Amino acid sequence: MRADRLVATLLLMQARGRVTAAEVAAELEVSVATARRDLEALSTAGIPVYPQQGRGGGWSLVGGARTDLSGLTAAEAQALFLLVGPAAAVAPEVKAALRKLVRALPDTFRADAEAAADAVVLDPARWGERAVPRSPVVELLQGAVVRRRRVRFSYAARNRERAERTVEPWGLVDKDEIWYLVAGTERGQRTFRVDRMDGVEVTAGTFERPVDFDLSSVWERVVSEVEQRRSLVSATVLVAARFVFVLQDQYGRHCEVLDTVGDGRVRVRLAAPTPLMIAQPLAGWGAMVEVEDSPGVRAELARLGAELVARYAEAGSGPTS
Repeated sequence: MRADRLVATLLLMQARGRVTAAEVAAELEVSVATARRDLEALSTAGIPVYPQQGRGGGWSLVGGARTDLSGLTAAEAQALFLLVGPAAAVAPEVKAALRKLVRALPDTFRADAEAAADAVVLDPARWGERAVPRSPVVELLQGAVVRRRRVRFSYAARNRERAERTVEPWGLVDKDEIWYLVAGTERGQRTFRVDRMDGVEVTAGTFERPVDFDLSSVWERVVSEVEQRRSLVSATVLVAARFVFVLQDQYGRHCEVLDTVGDGRVRVRLAAPTPLMIAQPLAGWGAMVEVEDSPGVRAELARLGAELVARYAEAGSGPTS
């Protein structure tokens, strides 16, 4: 896991003072290209890592070799924990490593490092939506989460109506490249899509996050509630095995592989809030898919097919060259 490598790379540099990408690759059993990307990621995140060119060059920590993390500044420690913290939600060994790293930090900014480690959660499961470009305000929101600063922004709801909001940013979630902010509001906990936020401003107002707040647990409940709303209708579909990944991309976690039938096709279960929302993506597959059950979905496919025939039948019967 990348978080493991980032921590290991930093500790290796602290022990040796200067390393090359090839040395890191050999020590961590990864490719030189991967080692170089990890070193660049540490540098980009604000960790005091810099390259030196020429003979005897390599990558060094500003200030020379260190045997622990006590030489990091508050900003550098936050940058490191923002990088590796998200992986702790899915890897117990990373969480254990972070606890050890926190204990090695000076008391003066240990709390900020702990906040950074818990600022972001990774959720790799897609909801069937295309990833969106990373918003430039993600880093701004990360800082607000760590420093416990309220943020003000304009937010576009699903109905596209905009409203001005001032919230307490409790944590961020990266759900397969779609970012969400979990925040406290006057009406309780709310979740906001970051790509729908405009004019984000970090205010001077501070807050205290609820002492029992755990971002990973909260996000699990949010996902569970959304899944219940989005999975009201299901249909069992047969498709050639080589195309299963396409359905998985279209429907995200709402595509469940069940088994393989005698002719080599794969049986999958698709789910959505309405029969039409299942049928619309399937309509483009034509006879390549077969819906075994769900009369509602079959009826919607028949209706969509009739509409397409009515509109394009004449075009299909025209002269060909």
